[in-house]
Amino acid sequence: MTDADQVRDQIRDDAVEAALDKLDLDTKTLLLAGQDMWSLPAIPAIGLRSLVMSDGPIGVRGVRWTADDPSVALPSPTSLAAAWDPELARRAGRLLAQEARRKGVHVLLAPTVNLHRSPLGGRHFECYSEDPYLTGAIGSGYVSGVQDGGVATTVKHFVGNDAETDRFTVDSAIAPRPLRELYLAPFEAIVARARPWGVMTAYNQVNGTTMTEHRYLVNEVLRGEWGFDGCNVSDWMAARSTAGALLGGMDVAMPGPTTVYGPALAEAVRAGEVPEAAVDDAVRHVLRLAARVGALEGAPAAVETPPAPVDGRALARELAARGFVLVRNEAGLLPLDASAGRTIALLGAAARDARVLGGGSATVFPERIVSPLDGLAAALPEGALTYAVGADPCEEPTPADKGFELVAVCRDASGAVLGEGRLPTGQVQWIGDDLPAGATYETMASIEVRGTFVPRESGEHTFGTRGLGAFSLTVGGRRLWSGVQGMGDETDPFEAFFGAPSERARVTLAEGEPVEVSLTYQVPDMSGLPLRAVMFSLLHLGPRRDPDDLIAEAVQAARAADTAVVVVATTERVESEGFDRADLALPGRQDDLVRAVAAVNPNTVVVVNAGSPVELPWREDVAAVLLTWFPGQEGGAALADVLLGRAEPGGRLPTTWPARLADAPVTEVVPTDGRLEYGEGLFIGYRAYERQGVVPAYPFGHGLGYTDWAYESLEATPDAVRVRVTNTGARAGREVVQVYLAPAATASEGARSTTAERPASWLAGFANVAAGPGESVETEIALPARAFEIWDEEARGWRRIGGVYEVRVSHAHGDTRLTATLDIA
Repeated sequence: MTDADQVRDQIRDDAVEAALDKLDLDTKTLLLAGQDMWSLPAIPAIGLRSLVMSDGPIGVRGVRWTADDPSVALPSPTSLAAAWDPELARRAGRLLAQEARRKGVHVLLAPTVNLHRSPLGGRHFECYSEDPYLTGAIGSGYVSGVQDGGVATTVKHFVGNDAETDRFTVDSAIAPRPLRELYLAPFEAIVARARPWGVMTAYNQVNGTTMTEHRYLVNEVLRGEWGFDGCNVSDWMAARSTAGALLGGMDVAMPGPTTVYGPALAEAVRAGEVPEAAVDDAVRHVLRLAARVGALEGAPAAVETPPAPVDGRALARELAARGFVLVRNEAGLLPLDASAGRTIALLGAAARDARVLGGGSATVFPERIVSPLDGLAAALPEGALTYAVGADPCEEPTPADKGFELVAVCRDASGAVLGEGRLPTGQVQWIGDDLPAGATYETMASIEVRGTFVPRESGEHTFGTRGLGAFSLTVGGRRLWSGVQGMGDETDPFEAFFGAPSERARVTLAEGEPVEVSLTYQVPDMSGLPLRAVMFSLLHLGPRRDPDDLIAEAVQAARAADTAVVVVATTERVESEGFDRADLALPGRQDDLVRAVAAVNPNTVVVVNAGSPVELPWREDVAAVLLTWFPGQEGGAALADVLLGRAEPGGRLPTTWPARLADAPVTEVVPTDGRLEYGEGLFIGYRAYERQGVVPAYPFGHGLGYTDWAYESLEATPDAVRVRVTNTGARAGREVVQVYLAPAATASEGARSTTAERPASWLAGFANVAAGPGESVETEIALPARAFEIWDEEARGWRRIGGVYEVRVSHAHGDTRLTATLDIA
């Protein structure tokens, strides 16, 4: 920090103390409780404006779940990590800060820095990597970028929320050493490098104590050891105990209006259960957050002049291409030859109806989505592209989308209209005060989702519902179903509240002929609920054709084209917040489609649109495999850029891809008797594959560009390595130089000895370099002191392990290009 920064910090701290001194106990405790779903109360007497929070990691939704105020949708966090570029993550953060300011948001509920412990983790698309060092580096860049724009982050979910099954109650049993070296490490790195203004505590327990009451991890480690001076916010509805939460270091209980804080906390202080000094500490953290984001009068904002405006579409497109990982490219098929007369057959339902986001709280509504079909059609000359569905990963009704124009109309008991709002899909998801203007929970008796549907194809269309309660479904003026949908066997509360997708009726419709649709929902009495919400959906599924016929059509198109591009994908029922995955298989007949196409066209490219690993049983039978993750709103444009050589696929794998689920070393995500044992200790990801001698389909760090690199020289010291590489290809390109440490030997006696088990190798640093054809570039990569340390469980501290280490400069884990030896004291 500069002297000027320190002066401004002191002025902010003085303003915070002055404001705190003016507050009585009841006002202080109200300030620690959400007043609604997304905000804290304003206190005009001290010049405090309401602090507004919003999801999410890839776009800023704002306080309303609506398409009326669209959001830029960036690629998934896993895609961002695949670029291996903290500065690129910082640019993404600056764009999100710009979006937050536009929407009046002060606090972004991101980033998610939990680890990819098991490939079955259902929310891993929202996390960065299996490696703590890479996660910490990308997360630091992201946090710095958001806060460059004067908007706070809440680094989440602190800590041990690495799976979704029973996430509200699960006890993550993690030994001290892996807890420190793996799961806490990204949070520690981000606190040290980026000074985040917020952290979000998780739902789960760690070693028997719920995280919203974990005095040791929050007060002693996060605040005491690391020096975190920001605000600690609960995950939504995670706080369970008034005294336990406050004494455990939790500052803010969200959401409101009913929480464990507010009047309950004031009463606990008066009863002697909680010292008022602890309340003051929490309020101090909230006021400091407000001061930093410019919401407290008399306190200078941390950023008074935001960075230059960012072109959201352009950056989203660049981010997508930089995160694409080319894992196979036989005979240099990519980039494709797009010269006159060359033809491409684009295949797969996922090419037409792109999934660009993961499911759950990260969802936003962009103003446009560029699908692979859109992107390639725009980039190629007329007549060069053909399309066939081939196979559809969706086998059950999903929220009404393509061809639907819908609004939600709220009525009172007399049928009078209270208000209405436009819907981007058939999904209604209103939480707290997120209602159309004029509507209230007290006055709403029904909500009608109504509008027009123009079918894209003729045949039997399926309509359905998702949600709990009484419904009436009408299509074309004819009531097709009315009834009540009850609770299923879902274990996650959010999943249970949504209900399972249910088919209700089938009706034959003609392509291009509009039809009126309506789904009316009877609003139940919610007066006794702590959090009021409405969640239900009008579902639709297009005509089902014989899967063999669809594949046969795709094969015919592939046989007639120079190149076949097959797009395969997961669905929201496979990867989403709220549940873990049962397997790694692609849904539907997508594997059959790829095999059939590859059998007739040797120039087959498979584009895999998934947020985390899936099995690719045909990977050796196709010419190229490109992983695009969930690529954001500009994903189709970026795909065209990469396939046609206008941009290089810049990504490297941030997580290991197994050949099959049975090869994955860690698969347990379901707790036993409420406990999820992290019995693998330090050995997750590539550490575990190396230990067990298992060869994955694609290793951590793997990725191919459109040029070749020669690794020419390496100089190593205990503090840094200097590497020289040369672009030996004919195109400009980018390389990720990765540095791994491998303990070769240790001293047998004295302070340098150790009997502690360690991985065979681990990532210690990396650099992202670029060069033109024939150009050389040198890069210096710091070796952090922590890379040579372990957490000593007996001494409860970090201990440096001396001895001989091999420094491995690599293109990917296991693909070592240069080595050097270090003898560490």
